[in-house]
Amino acid sequence: MRVSDRNRDVRTTVILAVLCLVLQLALAPNIGLGNGRANFALVFTVCLSLSAGGSAAVIAGFVSGLLFDLSTTAPIGLMAFCLTVVGFALGSSARERVAGDLGTSVAYAAMASLAVAIVYHIAMLLVGRTDSIVDALFLRALPTALLTIVAFLPFAYYFARVRTHGSALGRGRHSGGGLNRRGL
Repeated sequence: MRVSDRNRDVRTTVILAVLCLVLQLALAPNIGLGNGRANFALVFTVCLSLSAGGSAAVIAGFVSGLLFDLSTTAPIGLMAFCLTVVGFALGSSARERVAGDLGTSVAYAAMASLAVAIVYHIAMLLVGRTDSIVDALFLRALPTALLTIVAFLPFAYYFARVRTHGSALGRGRHSGGGLNRRGL
């Protein structure tokens, strides 16, 4: 039987949000591959979409996208739109999709990362922030998607393995109704 611990879910979401915000502001601008940078706002949105889903994923996508837009020189609302769509697309089906299924969650994150990176950098090309289509797709979008997937892996491992099984610390042995396994 699975018991829902609302406080644990809220605490995990707040810690994830703060961690992704700090990583987006402190780490992402300093580590790059070509002209691509990891998108921790997308990592937060995908993690919340795959674990909680529903309207929380859409709201989280919008807020994290807006914070991403405010921390860059991009048009305000571009990443907010992209992450809202990702939150809706990934969060609209089953909840706890990431629980125990690391491969599928990484595949969903890879598809979302590539789609967001392509849409974002094509839009940047259209507003004149990128020089050419080659620069937008091959020097910015693909490295951004790759770095975002690499950044997502520790979070996916946590949600798929550690959070699902929990820690055994502080748990006593439960014998089930006072009888041990041998029925004595």
